[in-house]
Amino acid sequence: MASRITELVLDCTDPERLAAFWCEVLGYEVVDREDVLVEIAPPDRRTTLLFLKNSDTKLQKLRLHIDVKATDRSQDEELARLLELGATRVDIGQGDDVSWYTLADPEGNEFCLLSGRAEP
Repeated sequence: MASRITELVLDCTDPERLAAFWCEVLGYEVVDREDVLVEIAPPDRRTTLLFLKNSDTKLQKLRLHIDVKATDRSQDEELARLLELGATRVDIGQGDDVSWYTLADPEGNEFCLLSGRAEP
């Protein structure tokens, strides 16, 4: 028997704001809310994202980040949607000839929008 990832935890200064952003990005819903955390999940609740309040400011590039793919539109259409939701484009040295977009969520956490489509 092996282990499996059941939740990913992101420290942040505003769990409500970040959870709302990622719910829109991923189509997740809030499944738990406490004083210092908000947890979101897909309908099957197999793997959740937990946003934990932490007053520390992010100082450097994350060593672990999230990659996403659009499910029902082109990569460029999804990029426009993510930017409208509050993502920003960031340069972490990825160069101009890559097939993905490097973005940051509203608290500056990097994530990548990959090319191609994922199953919904």
